[in-house]
Amino acid sequence: MTTEPPPPPSSSAGRLPLRAALQDGGGAGLLGVLLLIGILDEFPRAAAVVLAPDIQATFDISDTVLLGMIGLVGVALVLTTLPAAALGDRVRRTRVVGYGTVAVAVFTTFTGLAPNPFLMGIALTGTGMGVGSRLPNASSLLADGYPLRARARVFAVEGASRPLGQLMGPLFAGGVAAAIGGPEAWRWVFAVLSLPLGLLAVWALFLRDPPRGQYEQREVLGEVMDADAGDPPVSLSAAFVRLRKVRSFYLLAVGIGVLGFALVSVPNLVSLVLEDEYGYGASTRGWMLALAWSGSLVTIPVIGVVGDRLLTKNPPSLLRLSGLLLLGYGIFVTVAMRLHAPAWFLLLYSVANALQAGAFVLTSPAIASAVPPRMRSQAFALVGLYIFLLGGFLGNLLAGSLSDAIGERSALTLVVPPAALVGAAFIVYGSRFLTADIALVAEEMREEHAERQRVAATSDVPVMQVRNLDVSYGPVQVLFGCDLEVRQGESLAVLGTNGAGKSTLLRAMLGLMLPDRGVVRLHGRTITYTTAEYRFARGVVAVRGGEGIFPGLSVRENLELSLTTLDLGRQERQRRIDGAVEVFPFLDERLGAVAGDLSGGQRQQLALARALVHEPDVLLIDELSLGLAPIVVQSLIEVVERLRERGQTMVLVEQSMNIALSVCDRAVYLEKGRVVFEGAADELLRRPDLVDTVFAGAAVNGGVTL
Repeated sequence: MTTEPPPPPSSSAGRLPLRAALQDGGGAGLLGVLLLIGILDEFPRAAAVVLAPDIQATFDISDTVLLGMIGLVGVALVLTTLPAAALGDRVRRTRVVGYGTVAVAVFTTFTGLAPNPFLMGIALTGTGMGVGSRLPNASSLLADGYPLRARARVFAVEGASRPLGQLMGPLFAGGVAAAIGGPEAWRWVFAVLSLPLGLLAVWALFLRDPPRGQYEQREVLGEVMDADAGDPPVSLSAAFVRLRKVRSFYLLAVGIGVLGFALVSVPNLVSLVLEDEYGYGASTRGWMLALAWSGSLVTIPVIGVVGDRLLTKNPPSLLRLSGLLLLGYGIFVTVAMRLHAPAWFLLLYSVANALQAGAFVLTSPAIASAVPPRMRSQAFALVGLYIFLLGGFLGNLLAGSLSDAIGERSALTLVVPPAALVGAAFIVYGSRFLTADIALVAEEMREEHAERQRVAATSDVPVMQVRNLDVSYGPVQVLFGCDLEVRQGESLAVLGTNGAGKSTLLRAMLGLMLPDRGVVRLHGRTITYTTAEYRFARGVVAVRGGEGIFPGLSVRENLELSLTTLDLGRQERQRRIDGAVEVFPFLDERLGAVAGDLSGGQRQQLALARALVHEPDVLLIDELSLGLAPIVVQSLIEVVERLRERGQTMVLVEQSMNIALSVCDRAVYLEKGRVVFEGAADELLRRPDLVDTVFAGAAVNGGVTL
């Protein structure tokens, strides 16, 4: 097993200037439009913060209601980022970004027109959905659009959108509100913002979508693989489970989620402090909050350069430095809350913002390096889910409730320090796993490349293939680097005693469990991260021993019920039922009988018939002989032999050696989760160590042996 990470980009070349990176990658257009959209995406939120007291006065609402309403943006992000990331795997990501920006423009206009808090909350929710559509896909585009040796600086340029938006947005909001005047001048601010957003949306729709993982492939493989391999998109549920097993990413996401309690609520409460304690109007609050982000414009470029050096020489240092910067953010915010002189208050708050902006510049290239390229959009979406679900909504409600009870400064003093300390600790702890996660991405890339070369050199593509499979139940690993292949028309036996991992392997092949590592393929296409429903629809069908029928229904009803998931005409349904009856002739006479009245062997044959009506590409049979008498098992062996003669591809998970030797072409033997034998079934007879183990296990469990 390959455990070394891909060679550092700097090992083969010197530092890559940013201009050269733009020319080699997606050009200035991709980075430029994402930067501008990111800046303007901050304007509505910055305006809501600056104009919060005016909005509060218009609707006569409390701090809790106001912050909860603004927090709906975070809820919308939670609801949108994951579906938007999944959509970006199925269509051009640039289109998702473009249409998401259209949504921001439209709902920003509605925000200014809202006649009451309820409708304004709906408008803010729509704005959040638009931003949520952009965030994960924009980060994925940047990771795929520009070379590794400039990745941190590219993320730094795009990352400057937030401080630039926070710097320019308050100035814009405060200036427009002051120029128009009146208690409801804030409405005009949102109306004007929608115009440039609409123009940028059109620009984004015409951008090119870069190949996924192209620069990692260049570093690891020396070439870019053909992106059109026909592999299905990664499902949301599979991505969520798989990314939780990328330990550096998961700990980073949890840490950022905890930090969200501080990061999201702080700007809102600071604006209220400036209004309630100092009596500053919208214009003054605007330029003060703008200055609070000015330090970030110095920090971000410096951190971008440092990040590229760390990424190429010592990747874990990215997360360690990020955690320390976020801890510093918490310290400076806490100290600022205890200072009442406006100048010192603003200075320390500005330093805090600069530290957290630099920290997020470092997390983006770490995420892009640690997760598989096909899951990057989902990874960035999960980060948004954690930060806005915890911080954007729950954090705002908590901070708002404390603010109403004890004041804004005291509320932040209680919320920020523990959030910063715990969040930073998670991130720093996660850094120790980053190198191993990067190595795994490189290993999977090499394996896929080697398999594509093998397929290109031969027409003998396995019907189903498992490579380097690791599977765990929580912290307990069950399978270790398992490999197997089954070809068209072949019968493969999977043997081993109880606890060896046979059923776990079958569940991983069916999509009922997702692996920690490795790949599952069907007809050469990767299905590792697809659902069990997807695999079933494409011919991966299972039969479990002792189960698989509805005993209260008739035999015919059991067969007909099996076809309800298929959109078939009456004639086709009858043809499939007739085909199953042809394999199991006794069914023809018992179609009207209640299935529960059948003998144990007949029930098992009915279960097989229910699977055969789907005309499976590969039939997976788990413990065919489970709980059956020897004479019944012999009849089932004859059935399996008939299926084999018909050319049915099968994988049989068994402890019974006579089934393996009678009906299977090859056998795989598992011991403690590892494949210790693979070869012709009769070769097992020349392995007395394995044969004795199978005999002993079968005898203990009532199986049949030779």
